[in-house]
Amino acid sequence: MNEFFHQATGEPLSNLHQDIFRRAWENYTYEEMGLGYSLGHIREEGSKLFRVLGQKLGQPVNKRNFRAVLSNYAYSYVHSESVSQETYGTLIQKRIPGTAQYYSEPLGDTTTLEMVLIPGGSFLMGSPEDEPERMDREGPQHEVTVPSFFMGRYPVTQAQWRWVAGLSPINQELDPDPAHFKGDHRPVEQVSWHDAVEFCARVSAHTGRPYRLPSEAEWEYACRAETMTPFHFGETITTDLANYDGNYTYNDGPKGEYRKETTPVDQFGIANAFGLCEMHGNVWEWCADHWHDSYEGATIDGSAWVDQDVGEDRSYVLRGGSWSSLPMRCRSASRNLTVAGARNFILGFRVVCSAPRLFPSP
Repeated sequence: MNEFFHQATGEPLSNLHQDIFRRAWENYTYEEMGLGYSLGHIREEGSKLFRVLGQKLGQPVNKRNFRAVLSNYAYSYVHSESVSQETYGTLIQKRIPGTAQYYSEPLGDTTTLEMVLIPGGSFLMGSPEDEPERMDREGPQHEVTVPSFFMGRYPVTQAQWRWVAGLSPINQELDPDPAHFKGDHRPVEQVSWHDAVEFCARVSAHTGRPYRLPSEAEWEYACRAETMTPFHFGETITTDLANYDGNYTYNDGPKGEYRKETTPVDQFGIANAFGLCEMHGNVWEWCADHWHDSYEGATIDGSAWVDQDVGEDRSYVLRGGSWSSLPMRCRSASRNLTVAGARNFILGFRVVCSAPRLFPSP
């Protein structure tokens, strides 16, 4: 940012500009920044800062969208300047000041749940009609307002699952080692919706904090991280960025590797603008919502869309795609379904906690 500003104005970033940039990255409003200047002056300098950034990147930039714009810029930088894919995640952190707010929930002595704060906001849920390979089930697009919450940085791993499976049952027993593809840092799979709900219930009982599955709206909002492209890192996807069936392509992207198995959750080192990893591919992730064929009548407050008086094996929503999916299935708006009792080696999950007020900023 300092380089951009100097090229455009002939001056380095002032201390005030740096402070505005950092606090905006951490989702402070101008009113909350408290920088010792009048609100009007802070707004004026903030507008100047983002105007310069927009001129440099060739697109409109404001305080609300700049994190997503810079993330996509970093992605483009990787491809245009032949930066190795392995450095993409750290590239974003080097080029953007600040880090995501999070806390770590200890699970025994050897593993933790890393929970990332997802700031509240509004977004357009679903895909636009001109998005390549969209499906009717992804519409109609509608605005949803989502309160802030914490979400697991990664899908639940086998090490985390095994520890929680050793806790006292709440509603059912859990198989401590259900996964087909073994590895402590790989996502747990072959878990049903009921199993995932039991995992959340046990962690809640152990910690006293309300863990649960994400609503479908929370999942898409968190995945997009203020982007509107098919993937949080841009218009297409490659197997250097995610684990899916690389024999197939999306939107003129290249073919790649088909690994035919899960990968460790931290293998790619790539986070979206909210700090979440593995939102595209590897394992489908259970949501709390019952399946509906479209968004006609959907909730708009971020809560799960759950019908009353349904059978135990009603179908639930899946999000994100898996290691065996076509790339179009891994898009931010893509949705899938299966019955609650299903267990196979493409089904995993991540957790959320809806009580951010309980946790101090790191």
